[in-house]
Amino acid sequence: MTCNTFRNSTLLASAAICLSVSASAETLRWASTTDPQTMDPHAVNSAPVLSFLNNIYEGLVRRGQDMSIEPSLAASWEPLEGEDGWRFNLRQGVKFQDGSDFTAEDVMFSYQRASNEAADVRSWFAPVADVRVVDDHTIDFVTKAPNPLFPDSIANFMILDKGWAEANDAALPARDAENYATMNVNGTGAFTLVSRDPGVKTVLAPHAGWWDEAGHNLTEAVFTPIGNSATGLAALLSGEIDFIQPIPLQDVAQVESRDGFKVLEGEETRVIMFGFGHEHEKLLYSSDVSDANPFADPRVRLAAAHAIDVASIDRVLFRGKIEPASQLVPADISGYSEANSSRPDYNPDRAKELLAEAGYPDGFSFGLKCPNDRYINDEAVCRAAASMFAAVGLKAELSTGPVRDYWPQLREDDFDMYLLGWSPGTFDMEHPIRFLMHSQDNDKKLGSWNFGGYSNARVDELLPMIQQEIDPAKRQMMIDEVVKTTQSEVAYIPLYTQPLIWAAKDNVDLTQRADNFFMLRWVTVN
Repeated sequence: MTCNTFRNSTLLASAAICLSVSASAETLRWASTTDPQTMDPHAVNSAPVLSFLNNIYEGLVRRGQDMSIEPSLAASWEPLEGEDGWRFNLRQGVKFQDGSDFTAEDVMFSYQRASNEAADVRSWFAPVADVRVVDDHTIDFVTKAPNPLFPDSIANFMILDKGWAEANDAALPARDAENYATMNVNGTGAFTLVSRDPGVKTVLAPHAGWWDEAGHNLTEAVFTPIGNSATGLAALLSGEIDFIQPIPLQDVAQVESRDGFKVLEGEETRVIMFGFGHEHEKLLYSSDVSDANPFADPRVRLAAAHAIDVASIDRVLFRGKIEPASQLVPADISGYSEANSSRPDYNPDRAKELLAEAGYPDGFSFGLKCPNDRYINDEAVCRAAASMFAAVGLKAELSTGPVRDYWPQLREDDFDMYLLGWSPGTFDMEHPIRFLMHSQDNDKKLGSWNFGGYSNARVDELLPMIQQEIDPAKRQMMIDEVVKTTQSEVAYIPLYTQPLIWAAKDNVDLTQRADNFFMLRWVTVN
């Protein structure tokens, strides 16, 4: 067996990668804190869903073990001649898991489905002006302007079988409801769905007709969501499961001290942040401010930023494993603004001064919404932040709950302040500008995760220019302007880059990707 160990960095998390397949075939039992909400790849744009479904469905392109873009259902692609866009030459002979042929019509159908208003992933296609089927194995994506990032931007665009979806009344995704595709699958990927019991257990098996060469030796993969970290760790150490993501940082030493187990650590490309209800006319959960939204004032938002002691959060909750964040991508990501790498310092006195300047010398109460099963220590981070807010007069009424209830609350504007984590799917700063900073615009498929309704006309103007610019220096100048603008307005409060802390039995070889996706096609159990 030949193994390569990659160095720890933002784009390549430390992990042992075993490329050959051992002679035996095995069952893998794994766990995570969050159950994927749906089996529909266009319904929910969240990492637990996209990570899980990348094992079942495939896109035109995919990310390899080193996070680079490589061919998948498209064998190759090239810029269009005479117009802006890309031609994708599709792989021939590919079958869906029900035996149906994969053709360009399935790509066209999936594009129309994923770009529909009912889809949560429609922002991926904001640059697209037209899509044309050339023949059964050729399809053109025409963009509104030059877009060199487009192939990277659709790495998680997964293809459904048109006939299967239409026959089962699943022509459109069901984001906040259910349809056939919510519980059933028909992809072209390495694994297929055997059974699904949401919140309890999901069983996968290899797709015997997969077009690619399997790099795993699994005969079955059983996923169990375990929300309680102590329960999950106990399940690993007792042998009930083989792998878990993540584990609490305080348990790393315990796992490392046990024979037969290992810890895999790295840095995820995800920035954890607080967001505000910018467009809310008044607070929803305040006991003392009934006719205004203090967070509409950037001085109040900056006061909240100065109230947070990220160093203490790191020391107490993360044991020195996190990196403070100044913007919505980590350092080393393409487009990171070195010119704006400073974040508001921990300064309670300045926070109180700003609140007084804004007309709230005694502070005020508000509602803080947070998940309790989505990010590492998410509830604990929010409790710590609530205590820090209180010290300057910002009295947070904390409400936490499972992510299955949390996303609908954010979509319904049911918050005053909220916690969010974001990992850029393109590994470029353009991604959070498009999803989190651009004004909400359903017609243009922009700002789909800008829950608080932050809006700045100059940021909106710069986004298409950033998408089109091929001169790196000119492009970076525009990104720097966006970052400077959103920092000065405190559009969000970036907190830190989330660490990757996985644990497994020693006999499990796997890849730890920097986007926290877990791919079964690279797993061997020895």
